[in-house]
Amino acid sequence: MGYTQKMKCGLICAICFTVASCVLYLSSRSFSASMPVSYNVVVDSLDLRARDDVQTSTTWKAPIIWEGMFNPEMYDQSHKAAGSSVALTVFAVGRYLDAYLKNFLNSSQDHFMVGLPVTYYVFTDQPEKMPDIKLAPQRTMKVIKVERHTRWQDISMMRMKTIVDIIESDIRHHFSHVFCFDVDQVFAGRFGSEALGDSVALLHAHFYRLPKKMFTYDRNPKSKAYMETGDYYYHAAVFGGSWKSVKALAEACYQGIMEDKQNNVEALWHDESHLNKYLWLHKPSKVLSPEYCWDPSIGYKRDIRVTRLLWEPKQYKKLRSP
Repeated sequence: MGYTQKMKCGLICAICFTVASCVLYLSSRSFSASMPVSYNVVVDSLDLRARDDVQTSTTWKAPIIWEGMFNPEMYDQSHKAAGSSVALTVFAVGRYLDAYLKNFLNSSQDHFMVGLPVTYYVFTDQPEKMPDIKLAPQRTMKVIKVERHTRWQDISMMRMKTIVDIIESDIRHHFSHVFCFDVDQVFAGRFGSEALGDSVALLHAHFYRLPKKMFTYDRNPKSKAYMETGDYYYHAAVFGGSWKSVKALAEACYQGIMEDKQNNVEALWHDESHLNKYLWLHKPSKVLSPEYCWDPSIGYKRDIRVTRLLWEPKQYKKLRSP
């Protein structure tokens, strides 16, 4: 072999070694459990072009999660490697416990964050009436007694203070993420680790296709929830994120609610109005499509390819009466 040919071979070997070293280094960084999952390589695997029938990204570059955009196995493996764990909070007060809680909990075991450690924090005024639930592996439950307010509106609004308190006293020491749910829903499909993020909001099923002028923000300038405009209309039936972000959201909503009370004001949609105001000022890092909380009464929509969480039939007159 001539001198020139030897030089070429040596140069090629050096380049190959350098490239291989770089790949190994980047791979080790991408999948390191010490790195926040939100920024690990799995996020880059989201295919924002997979759905041309819907919006897949916000103006501030947060992904909007739809079926077909992600690889479920890749997300699950990444979060397991990172040691992700989830606290689920749900309130079952008054007649809501008998009407909805058992179906909510049983269905969640088959579909919510399967493969990750999950603890249910069930807040109720009647702990003695808790349904008998056989928990799946990696599932635990804590039942916490709360006061039952006379008005359902107060129950809805005061949950924000309860969420703040339980995150501070317990959840922050044991879990990386928190998800907060209304109880009058049932899981029908995968609601998995692709939904985890630092700050996670949900597009309301009844508003996601409507123009902004039809969003039911609070229009009363006297309320702390007052908004002239916003980005989207978010549904308070589901919200989540890191424990730190959820605590900040719930704390801000509670403070707004209490200031309104002092001024004899009540936001149009109570805690949901305050949640929308907060998420307008503090943009979520991830947005869930209406797949993650769908109302079957809306009927067929071509863009809803799967339903992951369904509204249960509402029984407001029966359940909210004194």
